[in-house]
Amino acid sequence: MSNRTAFVTGGAQGIGQGIATTLGAAGHRVAVVDLDLAAAQATASAITEAGGTALAVQADVTDTAAVQAAVKTVTEELGPIEIAVNNAGWDDFMPFLDTTEDFWDRILDINFKGALRVIQTVVPGMAERGYGRVVNIGSDAGRVGSSLEAVYSGAKGGIIAFTKTLAREVATKGVTANTVCPGPTDTPALRKFADASGQDADKVLGGMTRAVPMRRLAQPEDVAAAVAFFASDAAGYVTGQTLSVSGGLTMA
Repeated sequence: MSNRTAFVTGGAQGIGQGIATTLGAAGHRVAVVDLDLAAAQATASAITEAGGTALAVQADVTDTAAVQAAVKTVTEELGPIEIAVNNAGWDDFMPFLDTTEDFWDRILDINFKGALRVIQTVVPGMAERGYGRVVNIGSDAGRVGSSLEAVYSGAKGGIIAFTKTLAREVATKGVTANTVCPGPTDTPALRKFADASGQDADKVLGGMTRAVPMRRLAQPEDVAAAVAFFASDAAGYVTGQTLSVSGGLTMA
């Protein structure tokens, strides 16, 4: 069944934009939730211009009241939230020994606690109605580690473990919870990292590409396809799973 209401955090750009667009094309009503309202509006407009239904909502996932307000707005405008995709994230690349506690707090507040805030707000309604899909965006950094991303890797590893436990707790309520772990994905954030690396950006991206058995970086649409499966009725008997979308860079 399509035409369900999907709540996608960090939905304005990169992987989140790919997810929002794909869910919109599948017939779902999509809330594009992002700190950048203008970018969220652009993504929502693209979805509606393609024949879908979308709403741009500004929210900061580090602010519980803002998350609750966004959920209220979406519920009033699009209907009860049946699909929650926790994609909002942030990272910076540096050796762990160079990080500070403020940095740790920011990483955890956005990448880990942001998802918890959304889930605690929307899952009770899902359980009450007997249907829900929670899809958390992890990272292969949380599965295998990633140099210069120690705290981020820890936060994403936490997402993977949390999702498994949530899946157990809500399994009898008609709610599933799964994690999608992207590998290197061609997004503005990755290109910004390459540009800021102090090396030739094309060489940095080329090195990443050569490490992938498929010899290409993921596109946001590749990740979105996995999310769309977990969000679908076809995945009703799939819960607590972690799926890497990495072109074979990592294998379970």
